Amino acid sequence: MKFGKLVDKAWEDKTASEILSAPPSALEGLTEKHDEQLAALGIKTIGDLAKWKYAKRAAALADLADTDK
Repeated sequence: MKFGKLVDKAWEDKTASEILSAPPSALEGLTEKHDEQLAALGIKTIGDLAKWKYAKRAAALADLADTDK
């Protein structure tokens, strides 16, 4: 699968499994400084970030926002 602009160039040819094991800075737009800040919250990989309960809640709210009219 091609991940294009979701990840930094160095990670574009990696598998989803490899990317989930990567530090958050592998995501486009995040830096090693973000890695440090997220690590303070216990988030050391993209997989951790994806499973983080607050990220899941925010995503659910964003998905439901269009139905709240």
